[in-house]
Amino acid sequence: MSHKLKAIIIDDEKPARELIKAYLKVFTEVEVLAEGANGFEGVKLIQQFKPDLIFLDIQMPKVSGLEMLEVIENPPKVIFTTAYDQFAIKAFELNAIDYLLKPFSKDRFEQAVKKVLNSQNTTHKESLNNLIDKSLDNENSKLTRIVVKKNSNLEMIPVDEVIYIEASDDFVFIHTADNRYIKSRTMKYFQSHLNEHQFVRIHRSYIVNILSIHKIEQYEKDSHVVVLKNSDKINASKNGYKLLKDVLGM
Repeated sequence: MSHKLKAIIIDDEKPARELIKAYLKVFTEVEVLAEGANGFEGVKLIQQFKPDLIFLDIQMPKVSGLEMLEVIENPPKVIFTTAYDQFAIKAFELNAIDYLLKPFSKDRFEQAVKKVLNSQNTTHKESLNNLIDKSLDNENSKLTRIVVKKNSNLEMIPVDEVIYIEASDDFVFIHTADNRYIKSRTMKYFQSHLNEHQFVRIHRSYIVNILSIHKIEQYEKDSHVVVLKNSDKINASKNGYKLLKDVLGM
């Protein structure tokens, strides 16, 4: 390898970061440039150093490793570290993604690093999104917050603050009372991972938080407009209006 692989370590436990650095000493082709203790630091370090590889803990306070990666546009190669084997799912076996189940041995660590060194590919965003989907499905849980990137910072939006979600090509806009955030996710993802008793897909382009509805107006014979508490107006399709009526008990 003609140049050193630039690496950063993101883990909220200092002993875990020290162990990774100790195990890496045999790999002269890998240089650790920085380390962070949470997802907020992780995003800034990735932007600052543009690493080739990150060692990333999944379960961290405030922002999880998966939530952090979700807002990175072009993620580097990733070796996940986790103490929770429910995350050790098939999606981790995707190309250029490996995971280390804590406590991991030196041999297992070296195996993961060699896999990365021998791989020509970077981590694909699609693979990471698939991994996030599967981990949510495995937990059988719904989203309680949405992590977004604003400038170089991470922000966490509690789902109750979301007024509506709007489709825009391969992205969505998350509308809140004070802002609009862009997210590289599909409407289908939000439809299946938000509480269906609170969020209704009233149109192929809109998912609305029913707690944010001010009133529903008939526009034409078979079409309706949903007026929201922030005064925005969004169209409801015929099928979407039926779904909305069912959830509202109309």
